[in-house]
Amino acid sequence: MSLTVGVLAIQGDVHENITSTQRAIKELGVEGSVIGVKTSEEISKLDGLIIPGGESTTIGQLSLVNSSLKIIKEKIEQGMPVLGICAGMIMLSKTANDRVVGKTDQPLLDLLDIKLERNSFGRQKESFEANISMNSIDIPKFNGVFIRAPSVSDTGSGVEVLAKFNEKIIAVKKGNMLGVAFHPELTEDVSLHKYFINLIKKSRN
Repeated sequence: MSLTVGVLAIQGDVHENITSTQRAIKELGVEGSVIGVKTSEEISKLDGLIIPGGESTTIGQLSLVNSSLKIIKEKIEQGMPVLGICAGMIMLSKTANDRVVGKTDQPLLDLLDIKLERNSFGRQKESFEANISMNSIDIPKFNGVFIRAPSVSDTGSGVEVLAKFNEKIIAVKKGNMLGVAFHPELTEDVSLHKYFINLIKKSRN
């Protein structure tokens, strides 16, 4: 069984996620390929998708324009695992407000039942790193890189909280959807990408 993992290559940390996912696949000894994807045709062939950090409004608008938003939503609803990182978690959510400007009018996938606050820890200059733990998915220690990071202010039914920092929710999971506020692709630690690969493997069995 060979897995095809896509990284949405519209904007953001595309290359870093491709590299981290390739390393995770290699360390797990899994057969698979990792590709940057943009079009509906490319996305329709995937076993799993990473929506990377970047500018969520831009990613959403461009995905809407090239019709990839529709196929992403369909594939996730059919059970394809997805990892939303920072902007990617915003994209998965049902509601996103900005800490500074309030309600945002941006295209969202409207799949993950969370309320989200953009720029929850401040703007670019307030970026920071912190040790966090995701014990429920067997990652007791992880170096979280927070860049204009969002946080989850409320979760709906069935949404599991994986991690908090300063009492703010920063990682969640529901079924085949995983959302994190930090950037795992900017560290040498690929344990979260490995967890995601195993999630894809399980979905294929």
